[in-house]
Amino acid sequence: MADNRDISGNYDLPDTLPELIKSSYLANNKSNVTNKVNSPARPQDSMKNRTYNQMQTDENTLISRNKQLNDNDENQLRPLAWKEYYGQSKVKEKLQIYIKAAKQRQECLDHVLLYGPPGLGKTTLAGIIAKEMQANLRITSGPAIEKAGDLAALLTSLKAGDILFIDEIHRLSRQVEEVLYPAIEDFSLDVIIGKGPGARSIRLDLPKFTLIGATTRAGLLSAPLRDRFGVIEQLQLYQPEELAEIISRAAAILHLNIDEEGKMNIAKRSRGTPRIALRLLKRVRDFAQIMSDGLISAEISDYALEKLEIDKLGLDKTDLRLLNIMALNYAGGPVGLETLAAALNEDSSTIEDVNEPYLMQIGFLAKTMRGRVLTEPAWKYLGLSAPEKSKLNRQLPLETAGDCDA
Repeated sequence: MADNRDISGNYDLPDTLPELIKSSYLANNKSNVTNKVNSPARPQDSMKNRTYNQMQTDENTLISRNKQLNDNDENQLRPLAWKEYYGQSKVKEKLQIYIKAAKQRQECLDHVLLYGPPGLGKTTLAGIIAKEMQANLRITSGPAIEKAGDLAALLTSLKAGDILFIDEIHRLSRQVEEVLYPAIEDFSLDVIIGKGPGARSIRLDLPKFTLIGATTRAGLLSAPLRDRFGVIEQLQLYQPEELAEIISRAAAILHLNIDEEGKMNIAKRSRGTPRIALRLLKRVRDFAQIMSDGLISAEISDYALEKLEIDKLGLDKTDLRLLNIMALNYAGGPVGLETLAAALNEDSSTIEDVNEPYLMQIGFLAKTMRGRVLTEPAWKYLGLSAPEKSKLNRQLPLETAGDCDA
């Protein structure tokens, strides 16, 4: 057996395997692929696996669901038990049953896929599952696993009962996915040794583990990978009442004084997303600290959010500019994405990923084969009358994802 000095810990590997692992992962990038968490009650943030430049590509706004550089203290606000995890009641109930049944059988939990918009608590759920299963949690992300050897090194370091959490699992390459298939189905790892006629395959047995995958784009997962998950759950946007409970818990942890009206004001403008709610809470806290001796009241929260240019529906200035440009300049549409981007002086990907999803969720925007169009509720919200042309546009069939023009 080989003595792998580049690996921290004791591993029993064949002599032929270290070259595969060292060349692709251990020698250069072992610290970026996985963060071992000795205590499942303190899961490390998967964003540590992302580079600064990757994080810079996120829209740096208060209402972005993607994680921002100033969200580094999010870990201290993560719930560590079911009773502290508010919302997602149906998903939570089913997961509690699956975990209890697996523990009674003394088996690993079946592989779990969590999908939904960013900021809804997928990483938090993974941490709670690990704690409930009394298992070690290892966290990594799809972009960090660049080669098959990276995944091989990660899998061979797992111990029986460990939970492997892969964030942004849809960004795994097809070559890495091929290595993952037998690992999650048969708990084995197929490794090709050598090249040409002398190449041979060896199969390594892996300890039984649970894979938890998280993705914001379940449709980008290949069918073979998606079908290998025994538990597939979609996380929904939160109701204001659920967000108010999350804000109340966070306020207690941060030692903030906040009343019921202040909580609901923030909750209603958080786009149904806990990450945005916590971000707004910390910004409103600054106003309360300077203007009202720390008390976050309805008046202070209204004033602060008005200064932050976030209205009562959670729309920011870019959202409102988009709606007004479509209404006043293009008679409600249809308008192409690139046309909107040029008119707003924004990147098209920012509009598509940050602004459009929420506007579509609240029924203000629709996609058609010809472009984006305003709906009747949007016209009413803007206080404008929809032209006759707009009524015709609303009859157009909705487009399928990706069919709309540039």
